[in-house]
Amino acid sequence: MKSLKTNQNTETFPMNQFNKDIIAALSSDKDITLNEVLRRQIEVAANQFLQNELTAVLGYEPHTRIDRSKDDVNYRNGTYTRTIDTKYGEINLTIPRDRLNKFQNALFPPYMRRN
Repeated sequence: MKSLKTNQNTETFPMNQFNKDIIAALSSDKDITLNEVLRRQIEVAANQFLQNELTAVLGYEPHTRIDRSKDDVNYRNGTYTRTIDTKYGEINLTIPRDRLNKFQNALFPPYMRRN
């Protein structure tokens, strides 16, 4: 009887920038802390979520040509910044706006300053 060789998967976990930052924070004498790494990651994820949420409300991606002949067409209308104090530190948010003021983000209620 032939012996069956087992195929051992030697792939390692893919290293993205977040993983590299965590390893650097835990293994070095740098001034960066694990809280700072988490704060940065939360900030990036929250800002990306807000952009994706506005895209869902508008129904089209940024820089996409749309039919402007309709009266109810809504457009992106810049951004404003907010700072939210979390247990990981302050995160700076770039909140997108729309022309018809229909966008109300679900993640951060108006006037929220602490979480």
